[in-house]
Amino acid sequence: MQTSAPSGSPASTPGTRDRIVLAAARLVQRQGYVGTGIKQIAKEAGATLGSVYHFFPGGKEAVAVAAIRHGDEEFAAILREALDSEDDPAAAVEACARLLATALRESGWTDGCPVTATALETLGTDSEIQRVCADALRGWQDLVAGRLLRAGLARPDAHEVAGTVISTLEGAEVTAQVTRSEEPLLQAGRQLARLVGTYR
Repeated sequence: MQTSAPSGSPASTPGTRDRIVLAAARLVQRQGYVGTGIKQIAKEAGATLGSVYHFFPGGKEAVAVAAIRHGDEEFAAILREALDSEDDPAAAVEACARLLATALRESGWTDGCPVTATALETLGTDSEIQRVCADALRGWQDLVAGRLLRAGLARPDAHEVAGTVISTLEGAEVTAQVTRSEEPLLQAGRQLARLVGTYR
């Protein structure tokens, strides 16, 4: 999934802060938080270290938080597109898996979930990074739950099934990256669609 310009900025000519966020989002998504250095972010963004610290006085962690929030919004946009693409909620959930599989393949298996690697690397810490990762996962779950509610599922069922959808897609995406195959996501999509179908 290729990162794009943060919302509210021209896609063709992002400003320095936006370039820093875009570069950090791309690097963190592909290399994880630990594997990404502040100098590398600056170089990738075509910015000076001074510029990075000007916009992000908190340093690498502050840049990473902004990058994860950007990735969260981008991933949410993909989910919304897929969830709105089908009238049937089961088909809509399966569409999510297909869209993620296509984006992952087109990226050369490098652009997976924008929060997974960072979330795992920072487990056990009471950090802003962990909080924004948790917020992202909850937000995606809420998107799916909202779609299921509109389809007539009871609120408790919609919330639980949505949690299962996000957890399954997250795991399937990692497996697809490791195996360099769309099939884990496509399999997950088919099974999730069957699960959603049992609630109709």
